Amino acid sequence: MCYGLPTKTIRVLLLILVSFLGIISSFGQSPKAKDQIRATYKQQNMASIIAEWEAEHQSKKTMIGQLIASKAYRPTEKANDGSQIELRDIGTDGTPLFYTTLNDPASQTSRAHTLYNEGLLNLGLNGGGMEVGVWDSGVALTSHQEFDARANNADGSNEISLHATLVTGNLISSGVEPNAKGVAYGARAITHDWNRDKIEVAEAAVNGLLLSNHSYGILSKSVPDWYFGAYIKVAQDWDKIMYNAPYYLMVTAAGNAQNSNDNASPNFEKTADGFDLLLGFTTTKNGLTIAGANTEIGSKGELVKATVAGYSSFGPMDDGRVKPDLAGDGSNILSTSSSTNSSYQVSSGTSMAAPGVTGSLLLLQQYHEELFGTYMKAATLKGLALHTADDVDAKGPDYKMGWGVINAKTAAEVLQHKEYTTLMNEETLADGESFSITVSANGNEPLMASISWTDPESEYVNKGDLNSTIAALTNDLDIRITKSNETHLPWKLNPAKANDAATQGDNKVDPYERVEIANASGTYTITITHKGNLKNGFQDFSLIVSGAQISKCSIEQPSDFALASSTDEGATLSWGEAEETLFEVQYKSIDQDSWMTGLVWENQIGLGNLEQGKVYEARVRSICAENAVSEFSETITFEFQGEETQVMEQGILSYPQELNISVFPNPAVDYLNVEAELSQDAEFSIVTTSGNTIKKGKTQGSINVSSLSTGLYVLVVQDYSGIKSTKFYKN
Repeated sequence: MCYGLPTKTIRVLLLILVSFLGIISSFGQSPKAKDQIRATYKQQNMASIIAEWEAEHQSKKTMIGQLIASKAYRPTEKANDGSQIELRDIGTDGTPLFYTTLNDPASQTSRAHTLYNEGLLNLGLNGGGMEVGVWDSGVALTSHQEFDARANNADGSNEISLHATLVTGNLISSGVEPNAKGVAYGARAITHDWNRDKIEVAEAAVNGLLLSNHSYGILSKSVPDWYFGAYIKVAQDWDKIMYNAPYYLMVTAAGNAQNSNDNASPNFEKTADGFDLLLGFTTTKNGLTIAGANTEIGSKGELVKATVAGYSSFGPMDDGRVKPDLAGDGSNILSTSSSTNSSYQVSSGTSMAAPGVTGSLLLLQQYHEELFGTYMKAATLKGLALHTADDVDAKGPDYKMGWGVINAKTAAEVLQHKEYTTLMNEETLADGESFSITVSANGNEPLMASISWTDPESEYVNKGDLNSTIAALTNDLDIRITKSNETHLPWKLNPAKANDAATQGDNKVDPYERVEIANASGTYTITITHKGNLKNGFQDFSLIVSGAQISKCSIEQPSDFALASSTDEGATLSWGEAEETLFEVQYKSIDQDSWMTGLVWENQIGLGNLEQGKVYEARVRSICAENAVSEFSETITFEFQGEETQVMEQGILSYPQELNISVFPNPAVDYLNVEAELSQDAEFSIVTTSGNTIKKGKTQGSINVSSLSTGLYVLVVQDYSGIKSTKFYKN
């Protein structure tokens, strides 16, 4: 019988099952997919923003030209470590802002490799058909042998950049040199220089771009101390892009200023401690800022150990927000060089950590689209990455590596288990309203719930206040988990005690909140509310829950698998009932190598088109999610004889238990000898390659095959302890 599952649950399970059976073809970001994203945007809003920034760009271009003409500043230079430095902007206080690539004198750490063909999850993901934007000091060498015409010089620029080529290689290199293989090695990269970065990103985002990588930032030694940790106009502008294009996510490198002593007035401790060194667009609320980590990953994809890299810049933000957000490996990364079309170079820095994360996020978007037919909003993708990151040291976030080291494997498993043990909902909270759901803990892992939202750009912009604590958060949402009279609160950090472990309390500054309950049991209520009035009257948010029992689906091995009935037209198989469970039945004639598959919600299935005299075998298993399936049941074997069909005798051991037998000679002439430890009830069948049983009887050492015609046959030997099929040739 069918148990009337919710339509959403049925759709999710069917999509996962189709993917599980390898039926889905991935088309990546097709024009249709981009059109679907574009249709959700208010195009006029972004057009106005772009026009405003174009005028601003021309004005600042004139001002920069005047500064260069006065010989007060050089337009470009190279640092001793090879970093490219260029005068690119003017701050609101008139400070010249130099952009610099973030060098320092991937896929393993992010666990992206577990998503590849023959990876631990074996999902076949490589970014094929997906597109990622790369903005850098120049454009990548698109003719490099690793790029297979998958890198596009979008600016038509002749300014080929070594740094851009290294970053692009870390993202998409095909693996001609295996040790330089990119994280999303089948994806396309659109490379730009940084001259009109936010304008070009706004144009691309409104046309469906999902992700862009920015491994550069403002040169830390060139700015006054108040810039560090401050929410400035640059951050406001990028937040404005992400709010108006909510499927787009910016990924930035945290920087390598930990030992620079560039901030003489940090908001915590003394300069040499390395805190309060983030600036520019690394301080956005909605983007992801990536720290560098040194990691060791185990054979099962587990994080064995991790420490923050000795170059990586620390937070906090002046208002106490968690930054950086995540960590990736940026040390000693082999990637493509721009010297020749076949050259490579080792590089380190958060510049290399960021594309490792960006590529992993691209694979997760690809996987979500394969499973569910849509892409995640940026808040969902960001929330998923933070929800599943591997915690380092003390529980909760910190100001060195944020929420921990990215774990694409765990993130993919959350997608696999959606509507089974996890929830991923994109919701909207209206002004003055609240949202709540009730969930049951599954008892196997901590119950964890998080919310993530793309916050409107802050109206407050710091224009010179040192270490201002005014919060940049505009719409302050809150998540709580309650049970009886007990309330569980989200993590928070205190910038005045930046080295201390996170505590649990009312978070008033972060657009991401997470609550987790160890050893959870029973039923809990998750509630989302907001403080004050919501700007624009509403706030979209993404809710992610793990460690719950969302469905009653059972991954127990189906019981009582049997031949229920048969007619001249076919046979019906049945097994024990289980609520909200999809069953996969496999069957074949014993002379075939591949199984045929049937999918049913009921606890029985009818098999038609069976041939008289053929021997068939069948098995069944339960499926709750792509990575939540039971073992196959015991295999039943039957010779189809219409209404007279009966299951052949077999033992209680489950398939694929096989007998250990030796058959000789092969080819055989008159007799075929069977050597094995068999009971006196052991039986054999000889089956033609067309599936017809032509001889059967008791297995008693040797079988007379002298009457058989020359050709290939299948011998099936069956005893209480198992079954064995083997081919032999009759001369």
